[in-house]
Amino acid sequence: MRYSSTRDKNATASAAEAIAHGISVEGGLFVPDTIPVFKKEDFDKLRSLDYVGRAKYVLKQFLTDFSDEEISLCAMGAYKGNFDEDKPAPVKSLDDTTHILELWHGPTCAFKDLALQILPYLLTTSARKVSDGKKTVILVATSGDTGKAALEGFCDVENTEILVFYPNDGVSEMQQLQMNTQKGDNVYVCAINGNFDDAQTGVKTIFTDSSVKEVLKKNNMEFSSANSINWGRLAPQIIYYISAYLELLDKGVDLSDGFNVAVPTGNFGNILAAYYAKVMGVPINKLICASNSNNVLTDFLSNGTYDRNREFYTTISPSMDILISSNLERMLYELTGHNDKLIKEWQDCLKETGKYAVNKETFARLKELFFGGCCDEEETSATIKETFEKYGYLIDTHTAVAVKVYGDYKNESGDTRPVVIASTASPYKFAKSVLESLGGSVPEDEFSAVDMLSKLTKTVVPTPLAALKNADIRFNNVCEKQDMNKVVLDRLGIK
Repeated sequence: MRYSSTRDKNATASAAEAIAHGISVEGGLFVPDTIPVFKKEDFDKLRSLDYVGRAKYVLKQFLTDFSDEEISLCAMGAYKGNFDEDKPAPVKSLDDTTHILELWHGPTCAFKDLALQILPYLLTTSARKVSDGKKTVILVATSGDTGKAALEGFCDVENTEILVFYPNDGVSEMQQLQMNTQKGDNVYVCAINGNFDDAQTGVKTIFTDSSVKEVLKKNNMEFSSANSINWGRLAPQIIYYISAYLELLDKGVDLSDGFNVAVPTGNFGNILAAYYAKVMGVPINKLICASNSNNVLTDFLSNGTYDRNREFYTTISPSMDILISSNLERMLYELTGHNDKLIKEWQDCLKETGKYAVNKETFARLKELFFGGCCDEEETSATIKETFEKYGYLIDTHTAVAVKVYGDYKNESGDTRPVVIASTASPYKFAKSVLESLGGSVPEDEFSAVDMLSKLTKTVVPTPLAALKNADIRFNNVCEKQDMNKVVLDRLGIK
């Protein structure tokens, strides 16, 4: 299988090249030329496998330049022993039609673990194939969860260096603590005075700066990415939607008319993975795209104009505080029939003016596939409370956005098909906000809030978060967004 750039389909790569390089030289994202379609016998086979087996089966379709042994080593290393009860993505049924896909049973208690536990294996395997012994320098922009998951995944991985940038005052206390206590000789963390979009733009700018790349080349280094702009991040996310479908079958859920999927998303990668699962044959009906107060995607799915020129909100669901949704570019590339010229035109408009409008044909396809909705702070808190009171089930601030928007979709459409709601983080990563939503008094200390939430709800604090209580702070770095380039070169000790 070959991969093409969304902005120049003549710029092609193997799977290993796409993963090792992260993005194409002109800034486009790599997309597979074809998406494999599973038949009934494929799903029957997958149904008999555990998560590791399913991962190997799915990844084999996309990573055709990897040997079976390489794929097996990657999947085993990522998913065996790193998730609660060796079940990376269990489905919790709240009632006959509402099913929660719990994606937070990994080492950092967020859905990013499902991809970032395997990405180091994929990346180092790819680098051995295409990078001639170069050190891989991984740059990450994070709105909270990707940073810690990437740091954990790449900690002390041989011949790699990872630098994570996050918005100062734009992540939860627990997320910040997770990153700033990270162990490992090859890791570095720095806050920026700006928001996530500033961090993401800064990383992309460094990636495409020819002078910086030349300096790295002279020092036998090259950049790659652990953000979902890297295909090696996105492909593993497809697996858990396929696995969720198989779990619903095992539960005896009637899927004769398909099912819906609701995803809280800011950067569009998580819901894009669900789209790819749909194309591969999973009977997904409607893709429900749930946004918080930063509702740029909701507006886009409503009117076909993507406009980031709006107020940026810092919310209680910070991992979704994003106004530039990178993976939407891949979705549009698919819906325009791989029209790279059109995608480049739209992305150039976004860069120059902060907005673009898609054509009527593309907008019609979007409307057919997606429902877009948003949820403000009060609605998010109310949904946490309502869900706990109705089901005795505790959700975090991001999952609450998806639950609320799904309810809006159901009321508006009358669609009563079963739904899979992606639960993207443990509620204990946002303990103060969740505790306040339930009506509890909120202490100033983060771990006092964690303890109070546990006592109030009679739920267990995840071990990785409880262990942070006495962890040593290693990083207290802050820089201006225009100085990110210097921070990278200084950390690498090169000029």
